[in-house]
Amino acid sequence: MSEYEIIIKLALAAVLGGLIGLERESLSRPAGLRTYTLVCVGSALAMVVSLDMYYQYYQTVNADPGRIAAQVVSGIGFLGAGTIMREGATVRGLTTAAGLWVVACIGLAVGAGLYIPAIVSTAIILFVLIYFVKFEHYFTGMREYKGIVMVVKDRPGQIGVLGSILGEMGVLIKNIQLTRVEEDDLEIELLLQTPPPVSIEEVMQELSSIEGLRSIVRLN
Repeated sequence: MSEYEIIIKLALAAVLGGLIGLERESLSRPAGLRTYTLVCVGSALAMVVSLDMYYQYYQTVNADPGRIAAQVVSGIGFLGAGTIMREGATVRGLTTAAGLWVVACIGLAVGAGLYIPAIVSTAIILFVLIYFVKFEHYFTGMREYKGIVMVVKDRPGQIGVLGSILGEMGVLIKNIQLTRVEEDDLEIELLLQTPPPVSIEEVMQELSSIEGLRSIVRLN
């Protein structure tokens, strides 16, 4: 492998990784332009080194050209884990972590000389990151996210009854917070995701049948 070919591979990896990183940077994600570029270039270099070592020693030792490159795919998981954050019931950073993993794969493809697959993959990833957000907003916009606060008598199985009623209606609990307000009362704050046919008023009406209900108020 000539030095010029190696330089071309590393430069192409920098461009492809930078394009995806630029999209992440524009959204102020934990990993942006520099991180994605470094991951892609580093992955390409790992593949180049792996192939070069194989070409040099395959006649004398039983060398595996994919051994070094294989560690990139597993090792990138530690970097991706650092971008994932948990905020209450919400987990953020999964797309960024997945992007780092796929950028590493693009770098490996460039390092292996698979230029067309790497370029096409980059185009597909950019399309997904930029345009699939609109699809997500469209479908999630069909659902309602509403908050309610209930005060109920604290008794065994009360949360289970609440969960059963919401489950039968197809309502998902996105977040729940429990606070004891009096000796025998429990305040339950719920963030609910309702399917299109179900309104928050219908949910509150069903929850009003819970035994020991003191009050129920809609937050938004």
